[in-house]
Amino acid sequence: MVDSSVSSPRRMLSLSRERAFVSILDDDKDGKAVLSSKQGANTSEVYGFVGSISTIVVIGLFFLWAYLPEPWLHYLGITYYPSRYWALALPTYALVTIIFIMSFYLSLNCMATVPATSWSSLFDEYTREASRSLSGHASTNEEDPIDPISDIRITEINARVFGIQK
Repeated sequence: MVDSSVSSPRRMLSLSRERAFVSILDDDKDGKAVLSSKQGANTSEVYGFVGSISTIVVIGLFFLWAYLPEPWLHYLGITYYPSRYWALALPTYALVTIIFIMSFYLSLNCMATVPATSWSSLFDEYTREASRSLSGHASTNEEDPIDPISDIRITEINARVFGIQK
């Protein structure tokens, strides 16, 4: 009943009246297919499923409360519910709060950024100058060793990118 045209790992769906399960055919050391049953859902999958269904139900209830007329709600037996003012106020407050947080975060970043004319934008306490002198290496026939990690000077970058002479 195993189809050899299916690529590894081969999956076989077994449908019975009691339950359906997926079994995976793994290869053992000899290359033979061995049936291994791996059942059960991952915890994060369950939380994601429950969270998505709960979100859909809550949004559906919110829209029913916001748009159904009061006589219909009374007919359904719902007599105690918040004022319809909150159907507009809550989304508006949430949107204004998000816009305020984004503008506050942008303002903090602008205040923390150094001006473009500051030397701190070119050099700081972690700047490493390139050392061009290599001690003990006078022979010209040998290959030069790899230079240690260092920062490239802005004048050298300008010369290479824009063709500006030093």
